[in-house]
Amino acid sequence: METAFARGFPTVWERIEHTIAGPTQVDETQRVCSGFKGQNPPRDGLSRGGSPGPGRARWTGEQGDEMTLVAACRDVLQVISAEEGSKYDENLGPVIEEAGDLSQPLGEIWTDELPAYQQMEYEHRTVVHDDEYVSDDGVHTNQVECLWSLVQPWLAKFRGLSKQGLEQAARTFGLLRSLNLVQAPIHSLVDCVAVNVFR
Repeated sequence: METAFARGFPTVWERIEHTIAGPTQVDETQRVCSGFKGQNPPRDGLSRGGSPGPGRARWTGEQGDEMTLVAACRDVLQVISAEEGSKYDENLGPVIEEAGDLSQPLGEIWTDELPAYQQMEYEHRTVVHDDEYVSDDGVHTNQVECLWSLVQPWLAKFRGLSKQGLEQAARTFGLLRSLNLVQAPIHSLVDCVAVNVFR
């Protein structure tokens, strides 16, 4: 399903009336513990069995590793991914590029002062959160930070997620929220799957 959404969504998005305007905001959450259902931080417990394999997710860390949720927002579009660290080339860059693939050219990007962001090759403006939340010229990441208050209740419904499940759940949330905000009909979700199948 994740693959179908990822491959079908760009095509479906083009069919829907939507407005994407303004700069792209990029930010990260605090780290989230993976692999221990309902326990954060984890606690020792009995093994419940199951396959020790890594599954089909892109996550390469060990059970119990901490992950960072990264999001890029542009008006109504949110793309969320779980990453192991904060290196731009390996972690942050692909998230930003994916946001560009799913919308229009990203244009200007707003971030906080995280050093990893300084490596991006986009028109880039920064707000220093140690000094202010909105710069004198209006740069902020408030929109994407507001997204975290919506993501956390969504993730809480699962009562803890495995390392394979967190990224899939977060990315599905981003997809559904994007379609909901533009009031896309439910058959748009079916189209996402159908586009992948008929390819």
